[in-house]
Amino acid sequence: MQPIIIVLIILVVLVFIALIKTIQVIPQASAAIVERFGRYTRTLNAGLNIVVPFIDTIRNRIDLREQVVPFPPQPVITQDNLVVNIDTVIYYQVTDARAATYEVASYIQAIEQLTVTTLRNIIGGMDLERTLTSREEINAALRGVLDEATGKWGIRVNRVELKAIEPPTSIQDSMEKQMRADRDKRAAILQAEGTRQSAILTAEGEKQSAILRAEGEAKAAALRAEGEAQAIRTVFESIHAGDPDQKLLSYQYLQMLPKIAEGDANKLWIVPSEIGDALKGLSGAFGNLGTGVPGFDTGKKERREEPPVD
Repeated sequence: MQPIIIVLIILVVLVFIALIKTIQVIPQASAAIVERFGRYTRTLNAGLNIVVPFIDTIRNRIDLREQVVPFPPQPVITQDNLVVNIDTVIYYQVTDARAATYEVASYIQAIEQLTVTTLRNIIGGMDLERTLTSREEINAALRGVLDEATGKWGIRVNRVELKAIEPPTSIQDSMEKQMRADRDKRAAILQAEGTRQSAILTAEGEKQSAILRAEGEAKAAALRAEGEAQAIRTVFESIHAGDPDQKLLSYQYLQMLPKIAEGDANKLWIVPSEIGDALKGLSGAFGNLGTGVPGFDTGKKERREEPPVD
């Protein structure tokens, strides 16, 4: 009984293995290559698939999603005989699992070598300055060549990017010095333009201020002169309207004498000759005023006439 049990156990194990090999589950965005006795039979797509166990074998499982592969820096010689190191990144996608399996041994290595040779051809026709400023042109040229060559491999190159372009150290130092000199030159020019503009604006402001100040002073002087003229005209009209006599004018003149003598700087002042006439008129006015006041003696004796004696 024991050999029969052992045989049954072996049969159960074989059936279990056969079932495992018969049922193949392929994940989404993947494909599998099936061979029968070493010959390509079919491609298994995503989902549940049935194969013949021990006859059909799965050769390769391929991811159909877009892949990103960075390549190490590659030394490339430019047209002006300078060696630059260029890092590239390839974005590709497998469109035909059968072609990617049977048309090329290793499509990753093939894409890398094709990228290197294409880069050397493209960069060899450019100088360093154009190489540093023509990334889009280089990317487009690389993508065109790679897409054409990898089409028969079942590969589609979606994008090619230059990750870095590194010139020699001596060239980098020279470029940095040149850039620093250009920045200093631009800064000096901007500073000079700013100083010039500031001086121009300051001069224009001072000019405008002087013009406004002069206009203000002129208007103030005109208004002052007009006011003085109006005051003189008013005084003159008042004097003529009042019809003053010589006595009143003499009295007003004497009232102005203390104001003329005011101030510490007035050490010497001149009395005009008309002051004598004014004083005479004023004394006459006071004399006449005294004759009309009782008890006021003018200094003259009154002469009385005696009646004749018969």
